[in-house]
Amino acid sequence: MDLLEKIKEKARKQKKRIVLPEGSEPRTLQAANQIIQEGLAEIILIGNPDEIINYSKENNLSYIRKADIINPLEHEKKEYYTDMLVEIRKSKGLTREQAVELVEDPLYLAVLMIKNGDADGEVAGADNATGDVLRPAFQIVKTLPGISVVSGAFIMILKDKEFGENGILVFADCAVHPDPTARELAEIAVATGQTTKAIAGFEPKIAMLSFSTKGSAKHEMVDKVVEATNIAKEMNPELLIEGELQVDAAIIEAIGVKKAPGSKIAGKANVLVFPTLESGNIAYKLVQRLAHAEAIGPVLQGMAAPINDLSRGCSVSDIVNLVAITSNQAANK
Repeated sequence: MDLLEKIKEKARKQKKRIVLPEGSEPRTLQAANQIIQEGLAEIILIGNPDEIINYSKENNLSYIRKADIINPLEHEKKEYYTDMLVEIRKSKGLTREQAVELVEDPLYLAVLMIKNGDADGEVAGADNATGDVLRPAFQIVKTLPGISVVSGAFIMILKDKEFGENGILVFADCAVHPDPTARELAEIAVATGQTTKAIAGFEPKIAMLSFSTKGSAKHEMVDKVVEATNIAKEMNPELLIEGELQVDAAIIEAIGVKKAPGSKIAGKANVLVFPTLESGNIAYKLVQRLAHAEAIGPVLQGMAAPINDLSRGCSVSDIVNLVAITSNQAANK
C-alpha cells in the first residue's frame, strides 16, 4: 500500500467532518461526491442549495445528497455565529453590522464552524486566492500555542528508495514564509515534525539545512540555522533534530559520517527544513521535475485547526487527496 492509500485508509477510519466553503464550484462538487462515495470524510458544503442540487442532478453526482448543505445567507446558526464573531473580533473594533456581512462569506462561515466544533477541518482555494482563504483562519482559528508562523510542507515521494524513509522525504517551508527568523524557523521545524507523524506516519529525523555543516562556513545565515536548531530542541527536547547540515550530509550516509561524525541525523534525515522559502520552493520543484518525484502538498501547518489551501488550477483528485490529508491532520490534532 503506497503512502496516499495509507492516508486515505486512515481517513476512512476517522471519518472527520470537512467543510468545503466553495460548495457550488464544479470540481469541488465532483470531489465531494467521490469523497463521500469512498468514505473518506463527512462533507459539509457551503453554497446555494439549489445550485448544488441542480448541478449534482445534471452530472449524476448521486452521493452529494449525503452531504450537509448549508446556505450561508440563511441557516439556523447564523445569529449564533454572528455573536461569536463579534466576541472574537471585538478588540479589533468589529461591529455587529460588519459581522453579519462576514458571516455570510463562506470562507468566514467555514472557519467559524471549525472554531465552534461543528467541523474538524477545511479545504478551499479552488475558487479563491490563498490570502482570502487564510485571512479568516488567522483571525478566528489562529495558530497553535507556541507557534506564531504558518508554513507549508510537501511530502516528496521519490522513485529511489535509498533516500529518506524508504524514498519519502518531507520538505518545509516551501510555500508560505519568505525569510523566517531563527525563532520562526524553529517553529517551522517543530510543526513539520508534527506533520510528518500525522501524515507520513513515521518518526521525523529533521535536518536543518544550510550551505555549512557543523561550522565548515561562517556567515550570519549559518548562525540563524544554528540558533533555530537550538530553539527547536528547547521547544521539544524529544525531537530528533540536527543543524546546521548541508543537504548531502543530511541525506547520504557516507557523507554524513564524514562531515558530521557521531550525528544521529546526518545521512539519515527524512525531514529537510530549508532556511528560506526561496531555497525550499526551488528544491522541491527541482526534485519533483528532475527526479520525477511525486509532491503531495502544500500541507499548511501551524494553524490551531487543519485548514488547507488549494491551487486555483487544482484537479478533482487534488481536492480528494487534500481532504484525506486534512482528515489525517484532524485525527492527530
